[in-house]
Amino acid sequence: MTSMGGIQENEDEKLILSLPKEKPWAQPYDLYLFQNFWCPGIHIQAVNRFQKYFEAVKDSDVVVASFPKSGTIWIKALTFSIANHHRFSPLENHPLLTTNPHELVPFLEFSFGGNIQDQILHLSNMTEPRIFGTHTPFTSLPKSIKESNCKLVYICRDPFDNFVSAWNYFNKVKPMSLPALTMEEAFEKYCNGIMDYGPWWSHMLGYWNESIANPNKVLFLKYEDLKEDTNFHVKRIAEFLGCPFTQKEESSGVIQSIIKLCSFENMKDLEVNKSGKIGRGGIEKKDFFRKGEKGDWVNYFTPSMQEKLSAIVEEKLSGSGLSFKKCS
Repeated sequence: MTSMGGIQENEDEKLILSLPKEKPWAQPYDLYLFQNFWCPGIHIQAVNRFQKYFEAVKDSDVVVASFPKSGTIWIKALTFSIANHHRFSPLENHPLLTTNPHELVPFLEFSFGGNIQDQILHLSNMTEPRIFGTHTPFTSLPKSIKESNCKLVYICRDPFDNFVSAWNYFNKVKPMSLPALTMEEAFEKYCNGIMDYGPWWSHMLGYWNESIANPNKVLFLKYEDLKEDTNFHVKRIAEFLGCPFTQKEESSGVIQSIIKLCSFENMKDLEVNKSGKIGRGGIEKKDFFRKGEKGDWVNYFTPSMQEKLSAIVEEKLSGSGLSFKKCS
């Protein structure tokens, strides 16, 4: 008798063989065009199972969605702290002091990599509010998420800084056996939308359009806005999640304490994030923290690169209402 897992694996293999593929950014896997986005070959099975088996969505669930290298670890830390601010004080014994944000807010896609029944049982036993992460585009999220009353907090980043962050990151975490990806090669791929979970423009627009159509379902944030006025957006996230800060909490500095706890500088300096590996690929925790700045692209872009990417941003986002302030 063939197990459900065995049948699923055979189906996954057939699916992968049928898809168009491209070379990734200095990684040991191919990218496959799956449901109109470039899915890493090592993630297709997980995304496919996530879509099929994540059915028991709770209205209290929160899904933190992002395009890779857009401030994912920061928004995970903030969302976890905000949603749990009645349970954990940011000043003492907070889980973020001893646990990496990716462990506190696990990626939903990877929750279905092992035994499916065990994973479903594990998810059902998680403390509420359950907070998950995802890189999956909105259009490819399970129906259960899209049709439930759970909340989605989405963060995107200016494509210029997003590209620089991604190029640095993928070269940093690449296997020693693979050559580094030149900036020219990476830029060509990025301009064509070829990157893990890309194209970046359709990823952003999927969540952007849903945030306009259903603002109580999707909160759309920009990394740059969050950096510019973190206090305002922390309060905005809390209100969106239905756990606003009281006047007493505001005046006693709870918001500022959360901001400080989740700040890039503090997170990078915590012992828990300085050593050890995490995730399916065994990535060094310290590799998730580089600069955390906005406008760093000016140190990398040539005038022709700036002109080319500006034209693509204009073309792809034209008429959507989504735009980014020009850094200089």
